[in-house]
Amino acid sequence: MRLNVQSISNYWASLVSYSFPVPWADLPTAVAPSTAPDQGDWIALISGYIKDGALVLGLAVAAVGFLWVAYVGFAKFNEARQGKAEWAEVGVLGVVGAVVLIFASYLLTEASKIF
Repeated sequence: MRLNVQSISNYWASLVSYSFPVPWADLPTAVAPSTAPDQGDWIALISGYIKDGALVLGLAVAAVGFLWVAYVGFAKFNEARQGKAEWAEVGVLGVVGAVVLIFASYLLTEASKIF
């Protein structure tokens, strides 16, 4: 009896595929978007996912803005310690950075109400 590679690989493939009941697993249900559309309303479902994605994207932009203000603040602080910049510039940067972050948070809050 001669066994070839094809029959051995078919045997192992069928053994592995029947050993794990993946198709019969209890999969979790998908999380509905925050707008909670009616059952079967696909347009509202997709619109809700787009809204949630836009909110996450806006939060990511705000986080990048926060990191940018923090980086510039540390750089200006380092320059002031080395004598290349005045300490008043560090204070002005802190105030302006705080205003920019508060304004960005306000814009994100208002933008979340548009959808």
